[in-house]
Amino acid sequence: MDLIKKHWKTILLSSLALCVATACTVSYKFNGASINYDKVKTISFENFPNRSAAFVWGPMESMFNTELQDKYMQQTRLKQVRQAGDLELSGEITNYDAYNKGVGSDGFSTMAELRMTVSVTFVNNSNHAEDFSNRQFSASREYEASQQLANVQESLVTEMIEEIVDQIFNATVANW
Repeated sequence: MDLIKKHWKTILLSSLALCVATACTVSYKFNGASINYDKVKTISFENFPNRSAAFVWGPMESMFNTELQDKYMQQTRLKQVRQAGDLELSGEITNYDAYNKGVGSDGFSTMAELRMTVSVTFVNNSNHAEDFSNRQFSASREYEASQQLANVQESLVTEMIEEIVDQIFNATVANW
């Protein structure tokens, strides 16, 4: 009992601090989006066709469109509508190509680079100052030229699509 009387202030402050710590929680969710949901509630996407003149890889178009829509649906509270959304995204895949990057002493290529470019038009119907037209977003990946493109293509394209979609997301709703 003497111990409690002697340290009553410490016990009281510790109890109070424990109660405050368990009663109050602060939660932060950072997804990069800075959207005024009072003004912007919907988003519409047009299909981004693959119009690359160099290479055409069949699955790339659907992979890109799915990843783009998923990014906005997972990281914002926007509702997707077929057309005339508060935000509108359209465009096309304009370039998909492979280049020789390095040549060895034997005269053969040692490294190759796969590049992808997407042209995007963005319309913000609640703030047209943020609109842009035909802005280019690009990504590239290197791979050893001794590898067949068919063996590495899917993983490299997946990485490039993720990078380009992040660029588009940041340019449209993250306002970095």
